[in-house]
Amino acid sequence: MKILYFAWLRERLNRDSETIDPPASVKTVADLMNWLADRDEAFALATENRQLIRAAIDDELVDHTALIANAQTVALFPPMTGG
Repeated sequence: MKILYFAWLRERLNRDSETIDPPASVKTVADLMNWLADRDEAFALATENRQLIRAAIDDELVDHTALIANAQTVALFPPMTGG
């Protein structure tokens, strides 16, 4: 599975993507973010308030309870503003 990072999240992590193989216990976007935080202190710090982080699975916006099974990509990004 490929994880894509956007905007200030990408800047704080100093990477725009990574390829991961989460364990079977990681079933939702929330589980994924918790697992990423447990294995990566930079991710934990950048996403302290995970409720603010938006997610998309295979280009479809989802909430944190969405299942990630069979996902090719999960994109994580901060709230967007219009203008």
